[in-house]
Parts: sequence; C-alpha cells; structure tokens
Amino acid sequence: MEELLNSLDMTGAAAACAGLSITMATLVIVDFISFASARYRERYLQEAAIELDDVLLQIPANRILDLSLAVSAVASFMVLLLLVGVSDEWNWGKAAFWMSVTAAVAFPAPRFYLKFLGKQRIKKFNEQLEEALTSMSSSLKAGFSITQAIEAVASENKSPISVEFRLLLQEIRLGVPLEKSLDNMCQRLGSVDMELTATAIITARQTGGELTTILDRLASVIRERTRINNKLSAMTAQGRLQAFIIGAMPFVLLFVMNYVAEDTMKNFYNSLTGIVSIIAVVILVLCGFLAIRKITNIDI
Repeated sequence: MEELLNSLDMTGAAAACAGLSITMATLVIVDFISFASARYRERYLQEAAIELDDVLLQIPANRILDLSLAVSAVASFMVLLLLVGVSDEWNWGKAAFWMSVTAAVAFPAPRFYLKFLGKQRIKKFNEQLEEALTSMSSSLKAGFSITQAIEAVASENKSPISVEFRLLLQEIRLGVPLEKSLDNMCQRLGSVDMELTATAIITARQTGGELTTILDRLASVIRERTRINNKLSAMTAQGRLQAFIIGAMPFVLLFVMNYVAEDTMKNFYNSLTGIVSIIAVVILVLCGFLAIRKITNIDI
C-alpha cells in the first residue's frame, strides 16, 4: 500500500513538472511570436511608408497593412470556395494548408503594386527629364538664373517631373543650398539620369563651366539612352512573352485536366504525392520565370 502511494506521489509530481514545463514553453513561444510579429509590423510599416512617399500617396502606412490582410483573407476565402466546389471528400487539414499558402502568397500583393507604381513613375520621370533639360538650357541662354530655370520646369504642370522640381524649388526657397537640394532629390527618386544631371550641375557651378552646353549634352545622352532602351525592349519582348506563356502552361494544363480526367485529379489532390508535386511545380515555374526575366532585363 505504501509503495502504491509512493508511486502515485511520483506520478503526480511528474505530471505537475510536465504541466509546468509545457506551460513555461508555451509562454516562451507566445512571447517570441508576439515579439517577432511586432518587429515585422514595425519594419513593414516603415518600408510601406517609404514606398508611399516614393509615389507621393498621402495614405497612412497602416492602411497598406490592413489592405494586405484583407487581400489575404479574400484570397483564402476564394480558395476555400474552390476546394468546396472541386473536392467531394472534404478535408479541413488540406483546406487549411492551401488557405495558408494562398494567404502567404497574396499578402505582399499591395506592396508589389506600390513598387510597380514607383518604377512606372521613375520611368516617366526619365522620359520627361530630357525635355526638362532642354527647357532649362533655353532659359539659361535667355539670361535666367538656375533657380528661374528650375521654376520654369516646375510651372509646366507635367507630372511627375513638375512635382519633383516643385519640391526642389521649395527647398531652395527655404534656404537649403542647391547642392543639398539636388542631393535630396536624387535620394528621393533613385534615378540614374537625375544623379548624372545633379552631378553635372554641381560640378559646373563649382568649376565655372558653361552650364548651357552641359545641359544640352546631357539631354542628348539621355535621349540616346532612351532610344537604346526602347530598342532593347522591343528586341526582348518575345522573351518576356515566352516567360508568361511558359509560366502559365502548367496551370492551364492542370485546369484542363480537371475536366478531362476528373476522377484522376481528385485522387491526385487528395494524395501527399500530388500536393508535393504541385508545390514543386509552382517553385520551379517561379524560378524559371524569374530566370527568363533576369536574362531579358538588360541594363545600360
């Protein structure tokens, strides 16, 4: 009897220790997840704020986070509806897996769209810069100062170059030196052509060079670079189209197979081999698409 009591006491103590260990481990894991999510949220908001500033959108960064969560939720719900309509044998584990994968893929979509808008804005700025340099050179030849030449470009009301030159003009009027204002503009835009223009203007002011000639030459260089870029874009258009076609072919085939061999595809979706195969195909297609895009993206 005494041995039984001792055994029960040992079992109770072991159970208490195991419960305490599990509780402490759970608290540590929850605290780590909370810390990691807070750090990720802070970094996400900072990066989103920078991207919003790049495209001059007056939207709070936390709205982009809310939009990302909403896009993830809608995409997961659409996948849930698709699984309900396709699969006769319902499996919550499989549904949770595909919903999680879809949410993870859809979450960065708003950020990708902001980056796309930023690239389009820089592209349009570079296209307008050649005409702006010609206008500044004409203003300087007419006897205007460099500030008045910048004001002439800012008053043309051509977005986005007029907006950026307007910000440059505001900094100059607030007492910021021209060199610092041009440097701030280059950091804000990230345009190679604008960095070349700013370096040429600053060097001409420091060495006493003829700024009108330099601006005309810069306009000619930018015009030639634009022509070459357009030619390269036309030459690599077929490669970019092939990237989209090759990337879409496996998914089109999967969609067709759902109607041609419906029973076979149901067994395929409900097996571990099928799920692993789909994940591997998605990863390989993405790698191939990125490789083709890298080959066809030629920098001058």
